[in-house]
Amino acid sequence: MSDIQTRFDALKASKLRLRNTSADERAEKLQTLWDATLARKEDIFKAGAEERGCHKLDIAAELMMLKGEIDFAIKHVGKWMKPEKVKNSMSTMGKRCEIRRQSKGVVLNMAAYNAPTAESFVPMIASIAAGNAMAIKPSELAPISAQIIQEIINGAFSPDEADVFQGGVDVAQELLALPFDHIYYTGGTAVGKIVMKAAADNLASVTLEMGGKNPVIIDETAKLENAATKLAWGRVMNAGQVCIAPDYAIVHDSVKEEFQTLIAAKINELYNSDGAGLEQSAYVPRMINDRHTQRVKALIDDAIKKGAKVICGGSANIKDNYIEPTILTDVTEDMEIMQEEVFGPVLCVVGYKNREEVLDLIAPRTNSLAFYVYSTNDDNIEYFLKNTSSGSAVVNNNCVQSGTNPRLPFGGIGNSGQGRIGGYEGFKTMSNERSVVHQPLDRFRDFLIQLPPYSERYNNIIMKALK
Repeated sequence: MSDIQTRFDALKASKLRLRNTSADERAEKLQTLWDATLARKEDIFKAGAEERGCHKLDIAAELMMLKGEIDFAIKHVGKWMKPEKVKNSMSTMGKRCEIRRQSKGVVLNMAAYNAPTAESFVPMIASIAAGNAMAIKPSELAPISAQIIQEIINGAFSPDEADVFQGGVDVAQELLALPFDHIYYTGGTAVGKIVMKAAADNLASVTLEMGGKNPVIIDETAKLENAATKLAWGRVMNAGQVCIAPDYAIVHDSVKEEFQTLIAAKINELYNSDGAGLEQSAYVPRMINDRHTQRVKALIDDAIKKGAKVICGGSANIKDNYIEPTILTDVTEDMEIMQEEVFGPVLCVVGYKNREEVLDLIAPRTNSLAFYVYSTNDDNIEYFLKNTSSGSAVVNNNCVQSGTNPRLPFGGIGNSGQGRIGGYEGFKTMSNERSVVHQPLDRFRDFLIQLPPYSERYNNIIMKALK
């Protein structure tokens, strides 16, 4: 029996005990998670700088997301755990109907590298609140963070409540072969399909948080400087390694040239304020490794070779995992950069003449995780929201819908994912919603008229109800 199997069995053995923990006990575990994380704050900042070149305030923002979810869950978990009474139907008249949300059992969380602490712990918040045991598989591409995550969990929880499994593909494959009750996965679509197939072997439920090519629409009424400022931040943040980052902008022809000029200027203003150059900036993060750096640079080079125009950027330093923040225009569908998620600090710009054309430009791609509209025209905004589909959408901003409000469910649709996390939705995701009907036994409510042999009275009741 492998070490992974033994550790999984320990988690499985705690299912009933954890299911029967009280709201206060779960709240205490959540507070313990936060206290243990906060105690390693400086180490987490350092890991973010070493692995992704992130400023500590960018990592602090990830921890704020974690704190907001924990505080919200602590405040509401008692209410979430109470049976929810529901109204009767004609067929359940005289009975008491309710929904009880019980833990699913053992949850596997397969986290990504782009925000390793948040992606490891946010699903864990929902899992703890729902009374589950959890196995965390952090990304091997962020090994410093993975080690900190393991040390936090090992110090705060017993191994039969939460355990961390470090390693690469072989460890992931061994975990996926085990009969987890729920699997939460963050990452790319290709691996997401593998996860879903593995879950099917054990009929485990899944939450898939993936990505896609997130479109931005900028119409002729948009506040261009405002849009350029926010999109410069949204595309360069975390070196574009954000599942909800804007991927390509569809800009009305009448404002396209001005927008391109503005966003290039805003990138320089935000990230080169001291004039030392973008590559020397403390605010421009790095790609996670040289393979991903080379991948993004190859996308840029392919686009330029096929006729794309560079508005700004375009260069790279592979040894330093640096991709210069880049804006490309005159991109076409035959370019690889328009066929796959970039996941790097590159924004492509496409022009349009009328809003029907926007739908044609979006249609060839699968449903995205995020969707952005910059406009001051309410009719245009509604048109774009009603005629497109995505996991989330933001009007006149970007990258502000995830981890900012626990009352907003977050997740994807189709190729961008399935299931929801955040606040109560996360609690429900990690719970089995069990319908319970209570039958009183007094003679006024425990009537058995529906049993054969059927009476004429019962026949009349049913036939009348069918009219």
